[in-house]
Amino acid sequence: MANIKQIAELSGVSVTTVSRVLNNHPYVSREKREAVLEVVRKLNYSQNVNAVHLVKGRTQMIGILLPYMNQPFFTSFMKGLADEALKHQYNLIFFQSDYREQEELRALDMLKMKQIDGLIIVSKAVPWHVVEEYAAYGPIVAFEDTGEQTISSVSFDHYNSYMHAMDYFIQRGHRHIGLTLAREHSFNSGIRKRAFSDALERIGERPRKEWMFYQCYDIAKGAEVIRSLAKLEELPTAMLASGDEIAAGMMLEGRKLGIKVPDQMSIISCENLPLADVLELTALGHCNEEAGSLMFQVCYRKIINPAEETVKHKLPFQFVERASVQSLT
Repeated sequence: MANIKQIAELSGVSVTTVSRVLNNHPYVSREKREAVLEVVRKLNYSQNVNAVHLVKGRTQMIGILLPYMNQPFFTSFMKGLADEALKHQYNLIFFQSDYREQEELRALDMLKMKQIDGLIIVSKAVPWHVVEEYAAYGPIVAFEDTGEQTISSVSFDHYNSYMHAMDYFIQRGHRHIGLTLAREHSFNSGIRKRAFSDALERIGERPRKEWMFYQCYDIAKGAEVIRSLAKLEELPTAMLASGDEIAAGMMLEGRKLGIKVPDQMSIISCENLPLADVLELTALGHCNEEAGSLMFQVCYRKIINPAEETVKHKLPFQFVERASVQSLT
């Protein structure tokens, strides 16, 4: 099997030049690059990737830890992340955990064993003090406000965005308001519930358990929510839905049950993906693609320069008025 020294001899360049060409180094003349690549093709040469990684100290791979691959919220920012990875000639390896701590630890162990250069945590179940133990082995970036933790983060302003949505309802005369969330006890859900409760407290109301729903991710769950509400003696006049698919399920099933949006119930969706536009949902949205791009950039900078400081980015929210909220005043 051919080696780099033979390629250098046959192409009339130095071993260093061959190494630069094989590793995509930019400072090689076009003539020399073409001469090396022609010899590589003729000899059918292939690099020992493991040896290259050993020399470079990098795998050119970043891990993405997320609970599910098939949910719009988790996939909506992947374009920004993938585009940045392509720019920097990095590969992405996905770890789907289903919130199982053992699977999350597997991703962290791959960082520890240098099988990936960095890890982006989209959502997790394992405690932060466990994650912090792995920060010494490579950069970790979280899609969540990490507070005092020594982990870089990109996050959304969940408190003020939910407060804005609640104020929008309240200003239009709504006082009986319900809520759907994903995980009941997650960090972000805690922030959203606090904003929801604070907004109600300001108008002398309180959260009502029968109007609050958890594990809400898809259309089927949205339909289940509206069926549960239909059995109650008193309905909320408005619902703050955790995502567009939840809102869609509520709208579609509500039509069958005579609970039309916005005539009988107003809805604000907290996602604002293309589905919200199709259904004319008033929606609270975030810059998901920008978040994905920024998460990669933060991780990549730390890979290139391990001395890079921990950073905390909080991105703004958007609010789009459409036709799913009725004014009661």
